[in-house]
Amino acid sequence: MSRKPGGKKNPLLAAERADRNRNIFIQVAVAAVLIALVAAIGIGIAVKKARKDDPGPTPSIAATATPNPSGVVGSITDNGAIRIGKPDAKVTVRVVADLQCPACKAFEAANAQVLADAVNNGTAAVEYNIIAFLDKASTTQYSSRAANASYCVAESDPTKYLAWLSTMFAQQPPEGGTGLPDDKMIQTAKDTGYTDAALAQCVSDRKYNKYVQARTRDVMESGIQSTPSVFVNGRKIETNQEIFTPGGLAPAIAAAAK
Repeated sequence: MSRKPGGKKNPLLAAERADRNRNIFIQVAVAAVLIALVAAIGIGIAVKKARKDDPGPTPSIAATATPNPSGVVGSITDNGAIRIGKPDAKVTVRVVADLQCPACKAFEAANAQVLADAVNNGTAAVEYNIIAFLDKASTTQYSSRAANASYCVAESDPTKYLAWLSTMFAQQPPEGGTGLPDDKMIQTAKDTGYTDAALAQCVSDRKYNKYVQARTRDVMESGIQSTPSVFVNGRKIETNQEIFTPGGLAPAIAAAAK
C-alpha cells in the first residue's frame, strides 16, 4: 500500500481562502442590509401614502327621530356644504366662507337675519361651504379647527346651526392671534342650545379635519379664490351693496323666488 506523502498547508492559500470567505460574508451581509433598508423605505412610503390618501370620516346629518315643527332639515351636499332649509325651498343660497375671514364676518352681520328668515319661512335653503384657507392667520390653525367644529355642530343638530354660526362670526378672533380655543367653541354650542356630549369630543379630536382640508382644496380648485363668495340659485352676487349692506341679500332672494 502506498501513501501520498504528507505536506504542510500553504499559509498564503489559506489566507486567500479566508479573505475570500470574509468578503463573501460581508457582501451577503451588506446585501441583506440594503434589502432590509429598501423594504423599510418602501413600507414607510406606503404608510405615508396611505395616511395621505385616507379621507378620514365623512360628516353626515341623520334625519331627526323626533318631530320637527319648523320643517327645517339639514344635509351635507356633494361639495361638502352644510345645507339648512325646508325640502321644498325654491331658492338656494350658497355661501363660501372661512370663520377667520373678517369680510365673512361683515357679510354675516349684514345678512344672517335675512338668511334665517328665508330658511324659516321656506323661501330659501342656505348652503354653507365653511373652508379653511386662513390657517396662516392664526397660531393654532383656527380656520381648520373652526371648520371642523362647524361640521360637528351641524351633524349634532342642523336646526341650531345658523344660530351657532352667527354667534361664532360675532366673536371672531383677530387675525394673527391664537384663535378661539376649542372649549370656547364648545361653550358657544352649549349657549345656542346644544346638549350632545359627543359634540365636545368631535371638536377636540378634530374628527373631520381631513375632510375639511379635502373640501377646502376642492373649493379653491373650482375657481373660488376669496371669501365670502355668495351665490343665489347659481348666480354669483357681485356687489358690495348686496353682500355688506344690512339686508342687502334680501332683494336677490326675493327675485329668485318669483
